Parts: sequence; structure tokens; C-alpha cells
Amino acid sequence: MRVPGFRHDPAGTHPPLDSPGYGSTKLRHPQHPLVLLPHRLTEITGPLLGPGRIDPMDADLTAQHTGEPLGQRIVVFGRLLDGDGRPIPNSLIEIWQANASGRYRHTGDRWPAPLDPNFAGVGRALTDANGRYEFTTIRPGAYPWRNHDNAWRPAHIHFSVFGTAFVQRLVTQMYFPDDPLFGQDPIFNAVPEAARPRLISRFSLERTTPEWALAFEFDIILRGRAATPFEDPHDE
Repeated sequence: MRVPGFRHDPAGTHPPLDSPGYGSTKLRHPQHPLVLLPHRLTEITGPLLGPGRIDPMDADLTAQHTGEPLGQRIVVFGRLLDGDGRPIPNSLIEIWQANASGRYRHTGDRWPAPLDPNFAGVGRALTDANGRYEFTTIRPGAYPWRNHDNAWRPAHIHFSVFGTAFVQRLVTQMYFPDDPLFGQDPIFNAVPEAARPRLISRFSLERTTPEWALAFEFDIILRGRAATPFEDPHDE
């Protein structure tokens, strides 16, 4: 669906809603033309997502419990930018992920990998005046997901980006460089080939803290030729 008043991303940016290799899209992609619903006062004014509702510890997933989580500590940082490269300040970014063994703290995740009592796998932060964000977390592990024979998801972190209202939300995934599972993952490969590198973080030795944490940079660009691929494209 094309929405008047918005600059649309070029074809080949976002994955199709129906991706045959990704089994669950067969059941959940739209079967009929989308209907544009006008945003009324409720949709454009709430909930409030700004300062005062975020605790500084929300961005440090390694310090939310009484003990240290297991695994490789990492710092994930970057900028939230619009299609012209301008920073987007005061935007809520949320992440969720599996632990170091590749298991989510969720009742639906029952594969026999250990849970970590000191790692919940969720965090949130607001971008600063220059659109920057930063999380401290644990590098997630790969996990099986039964989509096809011997199917394993590459290590990844889910990102949710909010605008000024609840309906202004985009979701994507961040991957790590040189993952050997890229070639067999239908979610990663549903993204058009030219856009896939935009989902892969960049290792940063400059931001790596000695004897503490490796660092990975991941910029999120909302529109235009360099747009980050999102899971719910606005122009389908």
C-alpha cells in the first residue's frame, strides 16, 4: 500500500510479506488488499514514550539481575537516521534476544538449552539529541526453529523503533558479521540481496572496551536508498 505524503523506499529494500521459504508467512501474510485507516487522536498522541519512563539500567541487559549473565559481553551502538541522514532524537528503541545458549525466556521456547537466571533478554533506550543509542548485552547464540530440515537461526537481536506514537513502529533484526548460518536462513534471505548488508552489524575495535566488552555498530535508517529492511514494509 502506498501512503500519500511519505517518501517510499526503492523496490528491493524490504522482504515480501509472503516468503515461501519462511513457513509461517503462509498463514499470516495479508490475503486481501490492505485498507488505509485514518489515525485519530488516540493513535497519534499516546502512549507517552519519552524521558521519565525509561530507567538508565534498561539499556544494560547485563546488570538487571543480582548476578552476571553467562556469555560474551558486547556493546551494541549506532544512530537512528531519517532518509536524508538527519538524526532522529528522543525515539524509543527496544531490543529482545536469546541468551548466550540461544534460548529465549519464553514459555514457548522449550528446546534443551539452558536458561540463564541472570539474563531476561529485553532492553530499551531513548536516542539522544544526535540520534545515538547504546546497549550493553550478551552476544546471543543460534537456535533451532523447525522451519525446515535442521533449521537454525543465525545469532541476531530484534529491534523495535517507535516514533512519537504507538502506531509509528518498525521492527527489524540485527545480525553479526560472517555468520556461517546466513546461507540457509530463509528470514535473512527473504530480504533482497542488495539490502542484506544493512542488517549486519559492523565490528568496532575502536569502541571495544579492553577486558570488558566487544563492540558492534548498527545504524538504523528509516527511509530512502539506504533504508534498513523492516519486517512490516509500509509500501506493500
